[in-house]
Amino acid sequence: MIAIKNSKKIEWILRLGVAGEFIGHGLLAILGKKDWIGWISQLLRVDTPTAATLLLLIGLFDLLVAAIILIKPMRPVLLWAAFWGFWTALVRPIVGIGWLDFIERFANFAAPLALYYHLKKDKK
Repeated sequence: MIAIKNSKKIEWILRLGVAGEFIGHGLLAILGKKDWIGWISQLLRVDTPTAATLLLLIGLFDLLVAAIILIKPMRPVLLWAAFWGFWTALVRPIVGIGWLDFIERFANFAAPLALYYHLKKDKK
């Protein structure tokens, strides 16, 4: 009985952590964070208005991911969240910010993976 309660606590801690990351990033994207618009322009070689539109769409999608994680986490969505967390962390050294900024964001992909494996364990 106690193990079940602890398992649910761990699940909810991970769900809140992952959702919080995606809510925060989603809102910053919707608000048009200037650095991110520049990175999109640089990586995709698009103009600023196009980059801003793409960032808005990414922000909306991030909020959708957060909602799914809070309402009913689905393992494919968690794998997407881990991939996206890894990619967005990796963007920092790609655009010239440095590897320490990538390392600092390990939780952005580790937390969704942890929740993925935690939920997978419960399915057995």
